[in-house]
Parts: sequence; C-alpha cells; structure tokens
Amino acid sequence: MVSPTTVNGKRSGHDIMLYALSTCVWCNKTKKLLDTLGFEYRYLWVDKLSGRNEDEVMDEVRKFNPECTFPTLVVDGQKCIVGFREPEIRKALS
Repeated sequence: MVSPTTVNGKRSGHDIMLYALSTCVWCNKTKKLLDTLGFEYRYLWVDKLSGRNEDEVMDEVRKFNPECTFPTLVVDGQKCIVGFREPEIRKALS
C-alpha cells in the first residue's frame, strides 16, 4: 500500500485524509482550504498511482464514496465529504 503525503499543520485533533486528483480544480481548492485552516492532514494524488497501488486506494475510497468521485475527504475515519463543500468541511473540522 502506498503511503500518503503528510502535511503538517498547527491544528490537529482530527484524522483527515484527502483522496484527490492532481489535475482537479476542486481537489486543489479542498487542499488549499485545509492549508489555509492550518490543519494537519494526509493526502494522495490518486491519478498518479497505477496498478496494484491504484486498485488498493480505489477500494479504500469506495468504502466511503461508492461512486469514487473526487475530492473525497474523510474526517476521523467516519465523516465523508465528497466535492468541494467549504461550509461542510469547516463544520466537520470545528
């Protein structure tokens, strides 16, 4: 299994995992929002994976988002936010 990239932040308290596409404007906006809010989080550029790594990550995404659309943001292993939904992201992290 491929290891996600960790972004250090001044704020923690949540386990935040972002599954994103490097070419997706909404994925990049979600990543920028997390940076702006100062949260520590992990992310994977799913479109940069291939073969078995891609299959394993997509199986993981499918558990939270059966449609496998991006961005898929998972907070604390339970709350899944699909798409760039700033108010919902802010609420989940408050």
